[in-house]
Amino acid sequence: MDFSQSLLSILIWLPIAGGILLLVIGDDNDVNSSRSITMRVAALGITVLTFVFSIALYKWFDNATAAMQFVERASWIPALDVWYYLGVDGISAPLILLTTFITPLVVIAGWDTIKVRPAQYFAAFLILEGLMIGVFCALDGLLFYVFWEAMLVPMFLIIGVWGGEKRIYATLKFFLYTFLGSVLMLVAFIYLYGQTGSFDLFGFMNVPLGMTAQKLIFIAFLLAFAVKVPMWPVHTWLPDAHVEAPTGGSVILAAIMLKMGGYGFVRLSLPIVPDGSAYFSGFVITLSLIAVVYIGFVALMQKDMKKLIAYSSIAHMGFVTLGFFLFWSISSGTGAGLGMTGGMVQMVSHGLISGAMFLCVGVLYDRVHSRQIADYGGVANTMPKFAAFMVLFSMANAGLPGTSGFVGEFMVIIASFKANFWYAFLAGTTLVLGAAYTLWMVKRVLYGEVANDNVAALEDLNQREFIVLAVLAISVLLVGLWPAPLVDMMNATIEQLIQQVGQSKL
Repeated sequence: MDFSQSLLSILIWLPIAGGILLLVIGDDNDVNSSRSITMRVAALGITVLTFVFSIALYKWFDNATAAMQFVERASWIPALDVWYYLGVDGISAPLILLTTFITPLVVIAGWDTIKVRPAQYFAAFLILEGLMIGVFCALDGLLFYVFWEAMLVPMFLIIGVWGGEKRIYATLKFFLYTFLGSVLMLVAFIYLYGQTGSFDLFGFMNVPLGMTAQKLIFIAFLLAFAVKVPMWPVHTWLPDAHVEAPTGGSVILAAIMLKMGGYGFVRLSLPIVPDGSAYFSGFVITLSLIAVVYIGFVALMQKDMKKLIAYSSIAHMGFVTLGFFLFWSISSGTGAGLGMTGGMVQMVSHGLISGAMFLCVGVLYDRVHSRQIADYGGVANTMPKFAAFMVLFSMANAGLPGTSGFVGEFMVIIASFKANFWYAFLAGTTLVLGAAYTLWMVKRVLYGEVANDNVAALEDLNQREFIVLAVLAISVLLVGLWPAPLVDMMNATIEQLIQQVGQSKL
C-alpha cells in the first residue's frame, strides 16, 4: 500500500500509541533512574518521529490544488453512515505542521522540571497531540466532534494535576466553557445529518439551507468556536487556565488549542452557512475589534506575566476572526483573500510567538517561582542570553517588521482598510497597544538595576532551554522574512473557500 495513503492515520495514532506506551513504561521518584530516562527519551523520540512524518506531508503536499489530499476513508458506524474520513488541504496542513513542531519543544522544556508523575504528564501531551491532529484531519462531522471533545480530557488533566494552587477552579471553568459551547455544535451536526443522511462535511457544505436554519446553525457554531478562540466576552476562562496551567500546558493551549476556534470558522461556519455567516459578519467583526482594542487595554493593567500574555493572545486572535469575516465588507475579491490569508498566517505566527513567550515565563518561574512582574527587574544583567530571546519574542508579539507577528497582522489591516477605514484604524491600534503592554513588561522584568537577591542569583539558560528558544526564534524570523512557503500552501484552498462563501445556499 502507498505510504501516503495512511500518512494521516500515522500522524494521529502514533503519538496516541506513544502516550499509552509511556503509561506502560511508567516512572519512579528518581529522575535519573533508567526507567525515567527511558520514558523521557521515548516521549521525545515519538514526538520527533511524528514531526518527521509531518515533514513528509509538507514535501508531498500539492500547492496547486484545493482538493483534499492524503484522503483516507473507511466505514466506522454503518448504521448511521458515519465514516473514518480524513484529509487535509491548505488550511489544515499548516496547523498540523505547527502542532507537530511545538509538541517536541514542550517535551524538551519539561524534561527535568516535572517532578510529579512525569510519565503521565508526557503521555497526556502525546495523546493530546494525536487528538488535535485528528481535529485538523477529520472530514466526517461525528469524527470531528469526537476528536474535538476528546482533546479536552488530556488538557483537563494537565491543568488539574500539574497546575497551580487554583487549578481545580481553572480546570472546571475551562472544561465547562468549552464543553457546553461544543454541545451546540453537535446539535447543529445532528440537524445537518437529518438534511443529508450522513455526517460528511462536504455533504453539509452542498446541502441547500433556508435563512432561518443558517442563522441558527451559525449561532451554534459561533458559540462553540468563539469560546475556543476565545472571543470577547466568552474569553474569561483563558487567563485563569493559563495562570494555573504548567508551562507546557500554557504553550499547547495558546499555540494550538486556541487555533481550533479559528479553524472551525473556516472549515465549518463559512462554507456550510455562507448566508448566515454574511448576516452575522458585522457582529463578529465588532466582537473582533473589541478584542483587539479593549483586551489590549486590559493587558496593560496586568501584574502577572502569564495573565498579560494570555490577554495578549485574546487580542491577537481577534485579528484571526476579523480577517475571516471581512469578506462581506470588501467589494474586491483580492482584499477578501488577503484577509483570510492574513488570518491563517496570524494563527501560525501566534502559535510560535505565544508558545515562545510562555516558555520564557516558564524559564523565570522555574528559577524564582513567581510570575509577578514586580518580583523581577534587571534580569538582563544576570541572564543576557535569555534577555536577548525574550526581547526578540516581545518585539514579534508587538508586530515588529521582519518577524512573523508582522506578516498576518499587516495583511489583515490592509484588508480592513479595503473594507472600512475605521476597521483598519481600530485594528491598527494593536501596533500601539501591543508595543505598550509588551514593552512595559520587558522594561520592568529585564532592564534596570538588579532588583533583589533572587534576580542576582539567576543563572542563564542551560543547553536544553537555549535549544528550545533558539528553534522558536529561528522559526519566528523565518516566517517573518520568508512567508511565501506558508502562503503558497494556503492560496488554492483559500481561493476555493472564497468561491464557496460567495455562493448563496438559499
